[in-house]
Amino acid sequence: MLNKILVPIDESASSDWAFDTALAMAKSLKAELVLVHVLEIFAYDSPKQPFVLVETFSKPVDSAAQKDYEHKWQQFEDRYGALLNQKRAEAEAAGVKATHLQVQGEPGQKIREAAKSHNVDLIVVGNRDRTNHSSISNYLVRHAPCSVTVVHPKAHSSSTAWVGAQAAEPAYI
Repeated sequence: MLNKILVPIDESASSDWAFDTALAMAKSLKAELVLVHVLEIFAYDSPKQPFVLVETFSKPVDSAAQKDYEHKWQQFEDRYGALLNQKRAEAEAAGVKATHLQVQGEPGQKIREAAKSHNVDLIVVGNRDRTNHSSISNYLVRHAPCSVTVVHPKAHSSSTAWVGAQAAEPAYI
């Protein structure tokens, strides 16, 4: 039986597809959702740490630039915190118990750690591109402590995210 389903959350369409799928599964199976966002310092949209490059070494910048960076980082955290709160509210409005957490680090590893520490039975993750063998979904399929369902863009249907309420157990990848 599936009691806890983890779904990584970000602002991508593939994350939305995975959330819709996980929500439908959790509702039909009476499972709890664990929503996770990983703050990654090297993400394309994360604030960049200021530094000055002098010949072969770097040194910290002045305190005003550092304070500006810290302010931008807090806004970055708050933006994704609001997204997690929104998704949790959507799940609860659908009658599904949901918790969320936001951690910092490498996404694949942090999602794997969250699944293990929260005793998750299934991870439902979106995939933007089936050809990317270094993707987070590929990492999770190989390293997660539980089963992983990968939601591909072409597999997502606007009419229903997951059909299988009559099935005792969903199919896993």
